[in-house]
Amino acid sequence: MSDKPKFEVIDRRKMKAEEEQESQPPTAPQTEAASETRESAPRETGGGPRLVVNEQKTAPAATAEAEMPPAPTAAESREQKAAYDASAQRIEDMVRAQNPAVGAQPPVTFEHLVQQFYVSAMIQMGAGTQEGQRPRVDILGARTTIDLLAILAEKTRGNLTDSEGKMLETVLFETRMAFLELTRMITLQGVQPPPPPKKA
Repeated sequence: MSDKPKFEVIDRRKMKAEEEQESQPPTAPQTEAASETRESAPRETGGGPRLVVNEQKTAPAATAEAEMPPAPTAAESREQKAAYDASAQRIEDMVRAQNPAVGAQPPVTFEHLVQQFYVSAMIQMGAGTQEGQRPRVDILGARTTIDLLAILAEKTRGNLTDSEGKMLETVLFETRMAFLELTRMITLQGVQPPPPPKKA
């Protein structure tokens, strides 16, 4: 949907570095093209996300990859994982201290991931709506969730146990069938025009 506003996250670290460079006197002569580019670029006012409407991305994917921060080292990843595990254990201990009847949480498995996608897709298609309430349907969100399931199936092919593979294929089949039924109902109803504005 091209007219849907998009959010762009601004990396404040880059802005800070640019401000510091601009505040210092130039140490080497700049080319005219570089100074013209800086002058013609719009200045950011304020930090945080900004709303972007109908803005076309002109940077190729290779440029976007080059701007990504470097991947963490193996040592950094191990250290972060150990800190994460310790923090999660502290939270679980606090929950059990407040509610002793709660047992230890089972470890998160691949089935949990697939179930999370399944539940998200079904809720986006209106499942779980209270009786008497009008279902809220996010058909585009449901399509994205189902496409994510398909990517998961493609990228994990040959890497799953038989039960994991069957579960993923079953969930993908069921969500696609629900999507087909829902889109059939939507197309049969047709797109209704908005009601005319009331005259005062």
